[in-house]
Amino acid sequence: MTLDLRRLRRDTPGAAERVHLNNAGAALMPRPVLQAIRDHLELEAQIGGYEAADARYAEIRGAYDAVAALIGAEPSNIAFVENATVAFAQALSAFRFEPGDVILTTNADYVSNQIMYLSLADRFGVAVVRAPDAPEGGVDVQAMRELIHRRRPKLVAVTHVPTNAGLVQPVAEIGKECRKREIPLVVDACQAVGQLPVDVSAIGCDFLAATARKFMRGPRGSGFLYVSDDALARGAEPLLIDMRGADWIEADLYQPAPDARRFENWEFAYALVLGTGAAARYATEVGMEAIAARDRGLAARLRRGFAAIPGVRLLDRGPELCAIVTAHIAGCEPAALVGELRSRGINTAANYRQYAVIDFDAKGVDWALRVSPHYYNTEAELDVFLEAIRELTANR
Repeated sequence: MTLDLRRLRRDTPGAAERVHLNNAGAALMPRPVLQAIRDHLELEAQIGGYEAADARYAEIRGAYDAVAALIGAEPSNIAFVENATVAFAQALSAFRFEPGDVILTTNADYVSNQIMYLSLADRFGVAVVRAPDAPEGGVDVQAMRELIHRRRPKLVAVTHVPTNAGLVQPVAEIGKECRKREIPLVVDACQAVGQLPVDVSAIGCDFLAATARKFMRGPRGSGFLYVSDDALARGAEPLLIDMRGADWIEADLYQPAPDARRFENWEFAYALVLGTGAAARYATEVGMEAIAARDRGLAARLRRGFAAIPGVRLLDRGPELCAIVTAHIAGCEPAALVGELRSRGINTAANYRQYAVIDFDAKGVDWALRVSPHYYNTEAELDVFLEAIRELTANR
């Protein structure tokens, strides 16, 4: 499938203003997403917030349909939340941890998730076990298979694409091993949804957390959690469930919602929910296979360009890489570099050691420049960025 780049850029107002290469932070929203948000905010201003939600009930239900279609799920398996971290926390809270329980994870899991694991270890006495990396990068699936067999973890938790590198973890292979042993799998797909085709059935996960603002091109402040039918049937529910997720039946009795809504909270920014639905529909209409192919091509061009610049060290490792490109540039101060690029109309981001302690220590760096193109970017924009890096590094 060939992408109509001119149309895609016409749909992206911000593309005319800047070279936006920070899609792993927050991508530029297309016009249909902006319109969905604006329309609902205007309706709230006209008739009231609760009344607007009632009036747009069908459209709000349509947002569940759109997100479900994007990841191969049913609408009843989708819970809207504020962001991927909230979604991941809600999933973890569904487990009744006891001292000695094992959480099996990886070295590359997202920083907030790693902190949550350590908090659970401190509060409940669980053991956090990290599967080692393979020599080529990424988790060693055979080692994880052996750890699943020997340690019988309470759950396996994996970040599909870490925020600090271009690695794509083999979540479907891990899911296959978890299903064999009937071990729950929790996937953080925050950086994957909207960049790569994601099919929850193929992965075989019990929970999958994602956000709208990154490669999905939705608004900030909106995310979602997928909850499998198996997890719902087992009675999985969040620790601190509220009136959205359950009915209070008697003084000392509540009944959880029958579907993934039990993981939601009562209050929503419905404009953002509608924007998220619009973003999911837009990605589906463009085509996830075409998006993934375009993103891989842009990232490969960036890596080739980086490799030709003296003093630039590419940091991405693994058998499969994606559209997050990370590099360390000798002699540069990260905040100053990002600021100088921004002054030239080029958006990037810096990642620091505290975002990825294990990974950065292994690579021997304390920061990385993160450049994340997306399918609406042009090759000419990448060349503008690379020329700016050449100029800035030549003057260091």
